[in-house]
Amino acid sequence: MKKALMYASVASMIDMFNMNNIKILKDLGYQVDVACNFEDRSTTTDAKIEAFKKKLHDLDVSYYHLPIPRQISKIGDIIKSYQLSKKLAEKDYDVVHCHSPIGAALCRLAFRHSKTKIIYTAHGFHFYEGAPLKNWLIFYPVEKILARYTDILITINQEDYERAETFNVRDKVVKVNGVGIDTSKFKERNYAEKNSQLLNDLNLDEDDVILTSVGQLSKRKNHRVVIEALAKLKNRKIKYLIVGEGELRNELTHLIKENNLEDEVILLGFRSDIDQILGITDIFVLPSLQEGLPVSLMEAMGTGLPCIVSDIRGNRDLIDNKLGGYLCNNEINKYQKMIRLLCMSKDKRFLFGKYNAKKIKKFDKNVINLEMIKIYN
Repeated sequence: MKKALMYASVASMIDMFNMNNIKILKDLGYQVDVACNFEDRSTTTDAKIEAFKKKLHDLDVSYYHLPIPRQISKIGDIIKSYQLSKKLAEKDYDVVHCHSPIGAALCRLAFRHSKTKIIYTAHGFHFYEGAPLKNWLIFYPVEKILARYTDILITINQEDYERAETFNVRDKVVKVNGVGIDTSKFKERNYAEKNSQLLNDLNLDEDDVILTSVGQLSKRKNHRVVIEALAKLKNRKIKYLIVGEGELRNELTHLIKENNLEDEVILLGFRSDIDQILGITDIFVLPSLQEGLPVSLMEAMGTGLPCIVSDIRGNRDLIDNKLGGYLCNNEINKYQKMIRLLCMSKDKRFLFGKYNAKKIKKFDKNVINLEMIKIYN
């Protein structure tokens, strides 16, 4: 039987974005194993890790723990992960599909002399237009060197694709529209009414204009700029829901209190009902400083929501400015202006949402699955 290894830095990367790929490989006749860090909890919980392990067990997928760190400064964990990865390279896998910058680097180095076909998905290079100089000095040369050990390099946005085309990969560079979403799950928002029970649970009113962001509470996700824009707007009927957890929870909580926005900005933490949250949302906001091709934004588009997003790689691939929403530079005044504009116009919100719901069809998981089948074959 053919053997494949799914490899990433953290378990959540595979759980959230690669279960479809595992099922595709199994349907193609592969025995599939998983290798990643099962102990990192920065983007997940104990319960989610256990549920993920059960999913793997039910699919008859074996898994290996690697102490891959999220920071390159943790040299000891990097060395141990590399040594364990070299042992995996001796298992004669036919294919290894790796993800995440540090994980993918360790994987390609460990498998470089094997006969295994190496596929790497770059979910957003750390070097990009506007990235810090240190990112270019560290990550760009590393990716360019490791490309020579990569058979197929998958990119998920146009900027990364054009840059990767200059790398010397063994076979080819391809562009795939992310991991795909189940567009049938995220039905277009019913503008006639909102879920009254959910509104009540969240202490929201029917006539509130609800903004929502979904993502880790981190500097990269940049929720601060929206909170500060709302502080300047001073409109008590605009509410902002932030779904996610992360290291900046205390900092954002302080910022909310400092601006007397406790009734306007709600940190919801982890939620399993994202589709329901999007169903009561009027405007989706994604002010990130860095993205690859954000799934949360695709899901908002699938719900038929207008979007206000940062003018960066990934977001630009999804949102057409003034057709599906607004692209903003990282300025409080810009977000303030665009939020006010969309909050004042139900017609614009409706038209932008309809446009996004139509555009997102080409990002459906069934379309992506067909592309991945071709790649694995």
